[in-house]
Amino acid sequence: MAPIASITAVVAATAYNTTQASVQTNGNSMHLHASADLEEDFFDPVEDALEAFKRGEFLVVMDDHTRENEGDLICAANLITTERMAWFIKHTSGYICIAMPGDRLEELELPLMVPNNEEKHRTAYTVTVDYKYGTSTGISAHDRALTARKLASPQSRPSDFNRPGHLCPLRAREGGVLVRRGHTEAGVDLCRLTSLPEAALLCELVNDDEQGTMSRRDDCRAFADKWGLKMISIEHLVKFRQSLEKVHPFSDDLHHVHQILSNGTGKGKTTNGINGH
Repeated sequence: MAPIASITAVVAATAYNTTQASVQTNGNSMHLHASADLEEDFFDPVEDALEAFKRGEFLVVMDDHTRENEGDLICAANLITTERMAWFIKHTSGYICIAMPGDRLEELELPLMVPNNEEKHRTAYTVTVDYKYGTSTGISAHDRALTARKLASPQSRPSDFNRPGHLCPLRAREGGVLVRRGHTEAGVDLCRLTSLPEAALLCELVNDDEQGTMSRRDDCRAFADKWGLKMISIEHLVKFRQSLEKVHPFSDDLHHVHQILSNGTGKGKTTNGINGH
C-alpha cells in the first residue's frame, strides 16, 4: 500500500499540471500562482483532516459557494461523547443529522421521510429516531450521542429505535461526493476514507449573534482557528478522491486508505479540549 506521502504527491502533481496548463493558456503565471497559494493556505490539507477525523475530532467542511455556501461541523458518529454532543449543539443550528449509506438505512428499516422530496437540494431525510434503551426524552446531548453511536453500530437492529425521534438520518448517494457534492456524501466519504463505521454526524455552523446568522467562508475559518479544527472543502475532497482513483483505478472501495493514515504527516495538532480526548 502506498504511503500517504505518495498520495500527497499525486494530489500535488495533479494541481501543478492543472495550474501549468492554465498559465500557458492565460499567460498570467504570477496571478494564477498567487490565487492558488491563497486558496491552499485558506484550507487545511485533506490528509491532515483525515487523521483528525479518525481520532474523533470535528472537521469544518465547506460546500461550494454557489450551492449552500455553508460550513458544517462533521464528526464520526461512533466516537461521539455526551460532552462533544453538547458542544456540537451549542455552536450549530442544533438540528443534528447523521449521514449513512442507503443499504444500512434499509437494514434498519428507516425509509425516506416523504415520498416526494421537494427540499431545494434534495437532501434525503429519513424518518427520525431515538435509541430505545438508556434514554429519556431523546433530546438531551446524552440521548442524542447514544442514539448516534447505536446508529453507527453494525450490531443495532430496527427494533432498537423509536420512531419518530430527535436524530435525523440522511441517506447518502452511492458514489459519494463524486456523484453529489453535499455534506451528506462528504460525511460518509470521510468515514470510508478512514475505515470508520459509515455514519457521520453533521450540522450547520451558525454565528454567535442576535440573528443566529449562518456561518459563511470567513466565519468558518475563524471558528476553525479558534477551536483548533481542521477545515476542508467538498471541492478538495472531490479532488482527493479523484487523485486516489488514479492511484487505484480498479478499486471503488475506499477502506484501504486507513492503512496510509498510520504513515501520516503528523502536522495535525490538538490545541483545545474539544479534540484529542
